[in-house]
Amino acid sequence: MASVNSRSTPSGKKKGQNTNKSKAEARRARIEEQRRAERARERRNRAITIAVSTAILVGLVAGSWYLIGAADEKERQQAAPVSGEKTWSKLSQTHVDTKVEYPMTPPVGGNHSSVWQNCNGDVYTQPLQNENAVHALEHGAVWITYNDEAADADVKALADKVARTPYTLMSPYADQSSPITLSAWGHQLNVAKHSDPRVAEFLDKYVQGAQTPEPGAACTGGKSS
Repeated sequence: MASVNSRSTPSGKKKGQNTNKSKAEARRARIEEQRRAERARERRNRAITIAVSTAILVGLVAGSWYLIGAADEKERQQAAPVSGEKTWSKLSQTHVDTKVEYPMTPPVGGNHSSVWQNCNGDVYTQPLQNENAVHALEHGAVWITYNDEAADADVKALADKVARTPYTLMSPYADQSSPITLSAWGHQLNVAKHSDPRVAEFLDKYVQGAQTPEPGAACTGGKSS
């Protein structure tokens, strides 16, 4: 009886080798595909990171320029006088116990009483002593005065505004040339009506403004009548 050869034939061996080779190539292809996908994800992430960082940087730069521009604009507004205002400089600040002759009416600075007029939104119905009111201006207050030519409605509206505004005071002043006058240390504005937009501008600029010789000084604890 002839013997049977159990060893693989050359063709079977070659077939197995080809199968293994195909599997290896498939694994390499999958690995390469995974690597390409990973590299693509990394590129997308880098692009997103760069885009976000650029957007943030642009926003910061734009915001900085906006803030700088706003600050510059505010400085320009603070530096520019209110239209129509009068100004005085080199005003003395000596405390005196005697009556002072002021070169402007109402006064906006100069020698004054050692006692300030209360100016925490105080509305007075009687005239004040100049020397006490000037001391309030030294503390950064704005003094609103009016004469008989001012309309009752304007006087009431201004009184309401003063009552809501710290570092302001209001009183009648018969001898002034304008129906309504706003005075700060070294600055004065005449208007005819409370609705004049320069009233709000003057208050915004000079209540505790840069002109104040003694910023933050008290507006209470002084003379109350």
